[in-house]
Amino acid sequence: MEENVCEENVCEENMEEVEVLEAEIDRLRAEVAELQNLKDMTFNFRGQMQDALSYVCGQKQVGSKEEVESRLKEEVEELEEDLKRQTQMNGISLNSCTTKTLQSSSRKLVQQLSVSGHCSELVFQVEFQLSDFRQGQRSERTISDLNVVMDAGDLSSLGSFLSGVEESSDLLLLFRTLRTFSDRCDDRLRTFRHFQEKYPSVVSLPGGCRSEVMTLNRPELPGCVLSIHWSVEVSREGGVTPKINLLTKIPERALQLFPSQAVGGAAEAFQSMLRILGPEAAVESVIRAVSLSQDM
Repeated sequence: MEENVCEENVCEENMEEVEVLEAEIDRLRAEVAELQNLKDMTFNFRGQMQDALSYVCGQKQVGSKEEVESRLKEEVEELEEDLKRQTQMNGISLNSCTTKTLQSSSRKLVQQLSVSGHCSELVFQVEFQLSDFRQGQRSERTISDLNVVMDAGDLSSLGSFLSGVEESSDLLLLFRTLRTFSDRCDDRLRTFRHFQEKYPSVVSLPGGCRSEVMTLNRPELPGCVLSIHWSVEVSREGGVTPKINLLTKIPERALQLFPSQAVGGAAEAFQSMLRILGPEAAVESVIRAVSLSQDM
C-alpha cells in the first residue's frame, strides 16, 4: 500500500516537472520568434543604406568604393527631397535640432530637445521634454516643459497664445498656428507692397513692408492722412483673425474738400466695402478716393 502511494507521489512530481519544462520551452520559443523578427527587420531596414554603412565599417564587401558612394549619395538625395516636400507642405523650415538624454531605461526614455527654425520670416526656438513610456508592445509619448522663444516684435500678437500653448504643451497647435499666422502676415505684406509700387505718390509704409500700418496722403492735401491699420490677431486657443481698420486724420481746413458726411462715416463705409469686396479691392477704393480719382 505504501509503495503505491509513493509511486503516485513520484508520478505527480514528474508531471509537475514536465509542465514546468513545457512552459519554459514555450517561453524560449517565443523569445526565439521575437529575435527572428528583429533579425528580419534589421536585414530589411533601408537595404542600400545598411549595406553601405556595413561596408564603411569594414564588416562586409558589398561592391566597389564607387558603388558604395553612389548608393550613399542616392540615399542622401532621397532624404533631402523628402525634407523639401515636408517643408513645402507644412511651411516650417528647421535650422537645427539638438537632443540630450535625461533618463534612459528599458521602460522609460526622457529626452530634452531644442529645435530652431523659421516659418516665412517668423524665427523661433522651441525647447521641450519628450518622454517615451514603453509597456510590452505599447508605447506612449508625451511632451512637457514646452518653452517657446521668438522675436520681440512678434510677441504683441502672439503673447497670449504662446503662454497658453506653453501651459498645454501642445506642440502641434503651436506649429499649425505659426503657419497660419505667417500666411496671413504674408498676405498683408504682398498687399502693402503691391499698392506701394502701384501708387508711389500716395502710399507710404512708415514701418516697412511688414508693418501693420499703411498711410495714404497727397502733397496737395497737407495734414490730411488716412491710415490702413492691418493687424493679425491670435487668440489663446490658436484662432488667427486679420483685422483691418481705416483711421482718418483730417484737419478743419481740409474738410472743405470732402463732403462732411462721407468723411465722418469713412471707417464704417470701409468696413462695408471689406465685407463686400475683400481687402485688396476695398483698400484700392480708398487709395483712388485719396488720389482724387485720377489714374495714378
